[in-house]
Amino acid sequence: MSLEKFFNPESVAIVGASQTKGKVGYEILTNMVKAGFKGEIFPVNHKAKTIENLTCYPNLEAIGQTPDLVIIIIPAKFVASIMQECVKLGVKSVIIITAGFKEIGKEGQKLEQQITQIAKHGGIRVIGPNCLGVIAPSSNLNASFAGDLPKKGTIGYLSQSGALLAALLDIANAHGIGFSKLVSIGNKADIDELDLIEAFGKDPDTKVIAGYLENITDGNSFVEEAEKISHSKPIILIKSGSTAAGAKAASSHTGSLAGAETAYEAVFERSGVIRCNSIREQFDYAQAFANQPLPAGNSVVVITNAGGPGIMAADAIEKEGLTFAKLTNETRKKLADGLPPAANIHNPIDVLGDALADKYEFALDVALDDPNVDAVLVLLTPQAMTEAVGTAEAMAKILSKKSQKPVFASFIGANQVADAIDVLRSSGIPQYDSPESAVKTIRTMVDYVKWRGRPKRVIKLFPVNRRKVETIVERHLRNNIREVGETESKEILGAYGFIRPEGSVVSTAEQAANVAQQLGFPVVMKIWSPDILHKSDVGGVKVGLKNAQDVMDAFDLMMYRIPKKMPEADILGVLVQEMCRKGKEVILGMHRDPHFGPLMMFGMGGTMVEVLKDVSFYPAPLTAEEARQMLVNTKTYKILQGVRGEKGVDIDAIAEGLQRLSQLVTEFPQIQELDINPYVIGPKGTAAIAVDARMSVEKV
Repeated sequence: MSLEKFFNPESVAIVGASQTKGKVGYEILTNMVKAGFKGEIFPVNHKAKTIENLTCYPNLEAIGQTPDLVIIIIPAKFVASIMQECVKLGVKSVIIITAGFKEIGKEGQKLEQQITQIAKHGGIRVIGPNCLGVIAPSSNLNASFAGDLPKKGTIGYLSQSGALLAALLDIANAHGIGFSKLVSIGNKADIDELDLIEAFGKDPDTKVIAGYLENITDGNSFVEEAEKISHSKPIILIKSGSTAAGAKAASSHTGSLAGAETAYEAVFERSGVIRCNSIREQFDYAQAFANQPLPAGNSVVVITNAGGPGIMAADAIEKEGLTFAKLTNETRKKLADGLPPAANIHNPIDVLGDALADKYEFALDVALDDPNVDAVLVLLTPQAMTEAVGTAEAMAKILSKKSQKPVFASFIGANQVADAIDVLRSSGIPQYDSPESAVKTIRTMVDYVKWRGRPKRVIKLFPVNRRKVETIVERHLRNNIREVGETESKEILGAYGFIRPEGSVVSTAEQAANVAQQLGFPVVMKIWSPDILHKSDVGGVKVGLKNAQDVMDAFDLMMYRIPKKMPEADILGVLVQEMCRKGKEVILGMHRDPHFGPLMMFGMGGTMVEVLKDVSFYPAPLTAEEARQMLVNTKTYKILQGVRGEKGVDIDAIAEGLQRLSQLVTEFPQIQELDINPYVIGPKGTAAIAVDARMSVEKV
């Protein structure tokens, strides 16, 4: 169902409109009037005849027609009866401003469930409850108790916090930032962030989608829809309230490292969502995306009237991974002909401290024509002869003729540049307090362009033995066994094409020696117990055992010491296993997030993974490129490539292992956590070995 009537209604009823200044019912009504709403406004209050010269009605039915939009501002216990009236009259769009619902506890939650059921039965879409309201500048609609109606713009904003939206609106009005729509979603009893992102995605008046969220209602749908919309419109979000997800204690390395914060970072990267850490940063990005074209590449030229800010910009460009544009010979010749002899005609272009507006205009005009330039950053410091306003006007003049490349400004100062900044903003030129903020915004736009240019996602499916995995998983679930032992975990991995070392579980020292001789020395021994997850912590792993006596001694030592350290553990024996050839140890893993599903993990393997935390996460299923990028995103990647003459390992084999694991956990949602640690990888052409593995399963 369309949300159009929330943003462009022809008639609005305000249930709970008040005559008393300072009350929410009065503020919303007066905001509607002040904004110049062109449609009909129907105040509903049985105690008043008129409010602000508008006829007041005792109830909705008395209006004599069905309003397009109903705003409810009465105490929570009476909201359900008003919702019933809305159903009876055929109202389809309702904003519930009233608080006192699920945010206050069980009683409030019951009330919220009641109004949600009424709305669903009556085909009503609801924003709220416990919200600030809705603002649509293009319709002169200020159905909120926030501040004044902002100027019309192309940013659509949604917020889970009404108070934050009010503060944001005040900042935006002070800086002349415009919006297409602003929505406070409150408790999200019906309409949530996904509904609004979809609506903004289809809205021709919205060019940029921005918002503040504390949680996401439907993780999988959000990722799917956000990824689709991000290809045409940037989504810029502040996400707060990051706490560890899941009630159960994690039993794997992956689970212990994959908190809610990690999940959001991973899914935002996958879906192209641009994440911000502050309102300031969000406005920095939004004003650029809303008013400037996207850069074709990452080459930046700086124009400045002072050396210091130019150097600051140069440092920032390098730190952010952008390219300092190399100007063509033709560009440098033009600059030399038009600028004073002392000016710097390379990058940064220094027009000198006494430069008037015409020198800035000339330099910007020439720089935009250079084919090596993708974006321009104009810096200005107010000196005695500086024409700040004139320079801003000159920039606007050039951009009215040449608008194919983005231009950014950093006029550094306060009172002396205030009027110039007003000119910049009114002309759609993003202004930043510092060169670093401007460069960070350019980098964000470049990253967004790269994301949009990704190849189409293609998921490779490997031939596997699903039946074998089904048998093992079903047996564990049937017997209420959550942890899958190492042997059976490796059987599952083997069914999905992983190579595992040979080995057997033994119960005596003599059996251990016999198995070791059959496997061939050296061998590895591991304590075998469903109650011991981290074997090395209790001395339960011995490597490089070279003869039968070493094996028997290691067996006896384990059986003597470990029961003393963990008397409650059920020790079933010892696993004797062939020792893998030397190679680099990495970890492949998965943790199933309750909102977003399986998150794949890659990092440095062995016992130090949780200490170093050099890991990367990405949501499954993985493409080959995504799997490889997971490796690139870690410091471990440089080691794997080979350092100081050391030969690198088979990167493609690791990426394939991640893809195979991704297929496994996608096809078996019962698998909750999984580690392959270590996954030993050698040079190209050698087989990767899943040396150790653990996983856990649950019914779904």
